[in-house]
Amino acid sequence: MSVMTSENTATDLVTLPVQQLNDNPHGTFRHYRPRVPFIAHDVGAYIVLRAKDVETLMRDPRMRLPETELPELLGFTEGPLFDAFKHSMLGSNGDVHRRRRAPFTRTFAARLITDLRRRVRQMIHELIDSWYADGEAEFLSQFAALVPARAISAMLDLPVADIPYFTNLVYSVSRIFSFTCTPAELKKIEADTAELRDYVEALLKTRRGGADDDFLSHYLSAAEEKSELSPLEIIVQIVVLIVGGTDTTRVALAILVALLLQERDRWDSVCRDPALIPGAVAESLRYEPSVASASRYTLEDIELDGHVLPAGKFIVLSTMSAMRDDQAHRQPEVFDMQRPDLRRTLMVFGGGPHRCLGEALTWMELEEALAAVTTRLPTLRLAGPMPRVHGFSGIRRIDEMPVAWDR
Repeated sequence: MSVMTSENTATDLVTLPVQQLNDNPHGTFRHYRPRVPFIAHDVGAYIVLRAKDVETLMRDPRMRLPETELPELLGFTEGPLFDAFKHSMLGSNGDVHRRRRAPFTRTFAARLITDLRRRVRQMIHELIDSWYADGEAEFLSQFAALVPARAISAMLDLPVADIPYFTNLVYSVSRIFSFTCTPAELKKIEADTAELRDYVEALLKTRRGGADDDFLSHYLSAAEEKSELSPLEIIVQIVVLIVGGTDTTRVALAILVALLLQERDRWDSVCRDPALIPGAVAESLRYEPSVASASRYTLEDIELDGHVLPAGKFIVLSTMSAMRDDQAHRQPEVFDMQRPDLRRTLMVFGGGPHRCLGEALTWMELEEALAAVTTRLPTLRLAGPMPRVHGFSGIRRIDEMPVAWDR
């Protein structure tokens, strides 16, 4: 553990290697959370740890969403990866963010999720049918990865045959938020970002001007109605949608089932009582989130309990740490799907004007998947060790997860 002194803080700033944070994030956060409101890592970001600060700072006008600071921090000042931040709603604020998000706000209606639920439920059962007779499966690749990928495919009316192609690109691109990539990996991420953008551009060309009553046609109509978005902005927003709607739910679903199977009583209780499913999903997202943080950028110095977050810094609001803060939850280190203080408005989906657009879609996919698996596979069990979840920032990773069941 290294501790460095920063002239910009009221006290010494604890600065840790990224690898240490990645190896033991919960233990590190648990150690420092009572001692200091934030720490830093050696790539250059500050990590805010406490629930009250994370929740407040998500809406603090002295901060904004990072625009191109992350790619610049990693050495990119131009090119497809830089453009993916410069032209997306994930890298914009104020009126620019509003106009980039507005077409989705009009398209992501409650009716869309309701209509999609039936298709997702059928697709989930078809997936289980495809390997049920085997008595064993690799849960992450054969189920958890395919549920959100096929849901996005259904929503955007993409060919099922394209799923392996675009999901492999997504899993590569989403690693940009981890702070653990080597120069060679960053080069591949940039190439895959360009390839995913080209895929979306070709896809949109087939939908523009069409009369189809589908999500992409409605999105294009809404985006082009006021001519507020450039062609590149329109493409990039769909890239962001595919990345955000695929990888995060893949990891969340695997974590959810793994946590329930970790203790047999948990799994059996959900199998017996489907009313526990919403609480199980919510507690999994709190206890071991697939998205570990929200990013911000300081516009001025901000004091937190006598410590100063300096202006002009990339900030990681650690929702992962905040949701295990004992000032926010009773016995936060205990997995309790019936905890009375659990809210559906979890920090894992962000906050303020940047709260996740796909929140309702994520809830629906996780609840439908868990309902199907507990109904069809009540004897499901881990066929290997408890899979490890990796990462402390952005979209996390989980190991392979072999499972078995009695046929």
